[in-house]
Amino acid sequence: MNHVGFVVNNVQEQVAKWKANGVAVLPGGNNRLDQAFVETPDGLRIEILEDKNQKVAIRHEHVHFFLPEAEVAKSQAWYGKIFGAKAGTRGPTNAPVADVPGVQLRFNKADKAQEPTKGRTLDHIGFDVLDLQAFIKTLEANGIKLDRPYTQQAPGAALAFITDPWGTYIELNQRPNPVYLP
Repeated sequence: MNHVGFVVNNVQEQVAKWKANGVAVLPGGNNRLDQAFVETPDGLRIEILEDKNQKVAIRHEHVHFFLPEAEVAKSQAWYGKIFGAKAGTRGPTNAPVADVPGVQLRFNKADKAQEPTKGRTLDHIGFDVLDLQAFIKTLEANGIKLDRPYTQQAPGAALAFITDPWGTYIELNQRPNPVYLP
């Protein structure tokens, strides 16, 4: 995984606030004013994009995977098979994506494989599932082993962890009162 992306309703306003508070902010690609990158002291890159019509101050938008070219389609298909992500493309370059409720998974080719996420600054990503025990059976039927077993947290709440074939550590959550986006 290379970075995560968030959307704000005014990038330049947010950039000014962050810089005033000592946050390192890099300009958008090709000097775009509707894009910026925040870089944490420990090297995590966060892409910031703009949607002037958005009603909330900030929302998560995407997870961006950089993989060897031969792995891009495999990863997109794996997330479709395991999480029901809908494969597609975006932008004028028809970049591959996979959509799940609440987030878009984006895929770019890289010269070499990225480091696994576990133990790094951005240790893992997470997905909510309605019935974690049933989902675990589906994972096992697909040959996927748990890195951390099913653990009940509270009545109706549980979690488990897996790692995708490219090294992204993934938290699986079952929440007692889930809110799912369409």
